[in-house]
Amino acid sequence: MAWQNNTAALCGRMDAPAAFSHRSRGVDYYIFPLVTRRLSGTADRLNVILGEDEARTLPEGGQRLGIEGEVRSFNNRGGEGNRLQLYVFAQNLVPAGDDCNTVLLSGILCRPPVWRRTPMGREICDLMLAVPRRYGRTDYLPCIAWGRTARDAAAWEQGRPVRLTGRFQSRNYIKVTETGSVQRTAFEISVTEFLPTEG
Repeated sequence: MAWQNNTAALCGRMDAPAAFSHRSRGVDYYIFPLVTRRLSGTADRLNVILGEDEARTLPEGGQRLGIEGEVRSFNNRGGEGNRLQLYVFAQNLVPAGDDCNTVLLSGILCRPPVWRRTPMGREICDLMLAVPRRYGRTDYLPCIAWGRTARDAAAWEQGRPVRLTGRFQSRNYIKVTETGSVQRTAFEISVTEFLPTEG
């Protein structure tokens, strides 16, 4: 993949047929879940959105598929689930190979980093990256760094330019509400490496 602000390359298995998502500027968009496995064997179930032309070329559900596109975000104002929703916007469908999941991002740190330790004692740092699109909109993408990388990122200031490689992943968690506990899924970029910024 050539470096841009936001590129994602995924390879995995369609976990359900594509279903209508929404209509925008006269184009119908469709959504389906793609399952891709990490080296550890853990499966990430990620939402993929694509336009009607690309949707016509999709294989039947359950087939393997390669995707090139961008990780994008939108605010869920429906009142259920996470407010910030993440998905992959598929721009190209490519032949499927082994499971893969690579993301390249370049943006601005739009919140102060939050460093903490997990219950198992691992260091982790939460980051929110603002990644501009070509046409004026911006995607807000939560990222997590681990270990020494987390310690380095914890010292950064809001407004810092950031370039990174990582993977787009899903994580289940339990949220306690007034009516009880519910299982939710968080989506985030797990940082593999921070890269030097230009300039």
